[in-house]
Amino acid sequence: MAQVRPMRADARRNRERLLEVAAAAFAERGEGASLDDIARRAGVGVGTLYRHFPTRQALLEAAYLDRIEAIAARADLIAAERAPGEALLEWLNELGVGMIQVRGMKALLGTAVDTACGECVRGAADRLVRAAQEAGTLRPDVEPVEVLRLAHGVATAAESAAGEGGGTAVRRYLSLLVEGLMPR
Repeated sequence: MAQVRPMRADARRNRERLLEVAAAAFAERGEGASLDDIARRAGVGVGTLYRHFPTRQALLEAAYLDRIEAIAARADLIAAERAPGEALLEWLNELGVGMIQVRGMKALLGTAVDTACGECVRGAADRLVRAAQEAGTLRPDVEPVEVLRLAHGVATAAESAAGEGGGTAVRRYLSLLVEGLMPR
């Protein structure tokens, strides 16, 4: 079995700096921010960026991992305070608002449903969806991944409703969506 060598201190600093700069660049310009610009602003060559993050998706995931984990952790806190159906709706609202407020997050979470990065979000959605189904406030045939994909669509729709304000539109659209997911 080959041993993995620990990362050199300078390589670790470069990686941390790249993540810091990437998060700022994605926040400013969205997920399409220039990788060459990110490397330049971090004070490293583009080869160093690609050595740490072989794809734009890998960099995006690493830059937002803490935020994604925090959103996922909120699910359990909300579930402890609210009834299952209300907890699901509130968590989806926070998720949707987060996707609008943090540029690049919506694109990441749109694909993260199917990647390792989204595992914690999928787990959170699974727990909330199953609890709402057991409480009888959500149709039994609804899958957690479907709810996440619908929440992504709600965030996209709310983002385009700029005049209404993102958070207000997210809550309204989620309310309409969840009513359609309730058992008949």
